[in-house]
Amino acid sequence: MSLVYLALLVASIGCMVLLDLRFRLFFRVAPARAAITLAAGLAFLLAWDLVGIGLGIFLHTPNTISTGILLAPHLPLEEVVFLAFLCYLSMVLWTGALRIRAARAARAARVSAADRPRPTEGAAP
Repeated sequence: MSLVYLALLVASIGCMVLLDLRFRLFFRVAPARAAITLAAGLAFLLAWDLVGIGLGIFLHTPNTISTGILLAPHLPLEEVVFLAFLCYLSMVLWTGALRIRAARAARAARVSAADRPRPTEGAAP
């Protein structure tokens, strides 16, 4: 039993939380909506995993870097934490990309407005 993989996942989630809080991307903007979105994504991916496990597609083999704690047959604790991280990462990347796109559009609009010729005084518009 080792906590290496679980600790790395938790540290990665911690880094995402810091980015989220610093740039106000996901949970800081609308906590309830963010929690519902994250829970829905996690539920979907867990259902997907359980179907794959039921069909024999996904299997768990013991290893030296995980805890060995199984929440269900072939469903290790680390898988749930990883799926939560994956959902959170996706939402932080998505909201970050939207913010960058909006900033670029605003910058382009300012540049475009600055490049337009201004009417001279006394001239008809």
